[in-house]
Amino acid sequence: MKKWRFGIVGAGLIAEFHIKAIADIDAQLIAVCDINKARADKMASKHNCKSYGSYQELCQDKEIDIVTIATPSGLHMEPSIAAAQAGKHVICEKPMEVTTERIDEILCAHKKAGTRICTIFPTRFHKAFKPIKEAVAKGRFGRITFASVSAPFWRTDEYYNGTWHGTWKLDGGGALMNQTIHTIDLLCAVMPQVESVQAYMNNLAHPQIEAEDTAVAVLKFVDGTLGSIYGTTGSYPGEQRCFTITGTNGTVVLRDDMITTWQFRDELSEDEQIRQRFAKTDGKSGVADPADISHQGHTDNFKGFINCLESGEKFELEGNEGRKSVQLIRAIYQSAKDMKMVKLCITK
Repeated sequence: MKKWRFGIVGAGLIAEFHIKAIADIDAQLIAVCDINKARADKMASKHNCKSYGSYQELCQDKEIDIVTIATPSGLHMEPSIAAAQAGKHVICEKPMEVTTERIDEILCAHKKAGTRICTIFPTRFHKAFKPIKEAVAKGRFGRITFASVSAPFWRTDEYYNGTWHGTWKLDGGGALMNQTIHTIDLLCAVMPQVESVQAYMNNLAHPQIEAEDTAVAVLKFVDGTLGSIYGTTGSYPGEQRCFTITGTNGTVVLRDDMITTWQFRDELSEDEQIRQRFAKTDGKSGVADPADISHQGHTDNFKGFINCLESGEKFELEGNEGRKSVQLIRAIYQSAKDMKMVKLCITK
């Protein structure tokens, strides 16, 4: 099996998660880069790899097969395109970019180059999500009548002060685009496309930031199912994110990596085992501290993409899949701004 060689763009907090994932899959870290060269040098020294001061230099390194993007969200496009032009695959932090237009430029560049790109959504790889996805696919809920996302997070003023967090240009928004997007991605993974949204947002706990720290939206899916999204960073001390699906034949509630409700009209032999297996959480949810999460989801994300590169199959978070949650969030922002319902175009 090939030993894949990685380069990381960005030497901040999230880059350490990438480094741990690379080590877990027995790949090799070749280089890191950062516009703050001293920070890149420090990380490179710690992990015994090369250091660059720009993504352009890193992308031209012939030893690197895959570039991972760990920069602020609004700075994902340029290194992703540079990597494609250099013939390298990309694993990009969520969101792939902060607008669908910028995402489309990324996807176009990789299609033209014949390289592949996937987004990072660690929550997709929580083991508790798999049986939910399977239950939806098997039709166990009957007619799904409602699906909701709730992410009542807490962030301190220090998290925002003097940083790119909560800015439109680099964060792409606030609580929805940065924190709630993980659970919105789960919604996009199992539900039909959203047809229209009616939303409100406000800045209630962190008045110093540009974007929202609290938002709510009512959804109508293309099949008529209704839903809702609530996200905030103003809910002290922070609570677990929640994903609910309910229908005429069953209800499931997922709280982070724990299933708190698993009830179906037609009970199967494995249902009690599922309830028992996912009755507890590992406690690392990041509801108040972004560093307080496990890197296991990153490892699974990286491993899944590598497996598909080697097999030639399509990865579940590859290409357009990372566009869906951004498209929905941008529609929510537009609805809240214009104070009216927004209809979504069919995803490309």
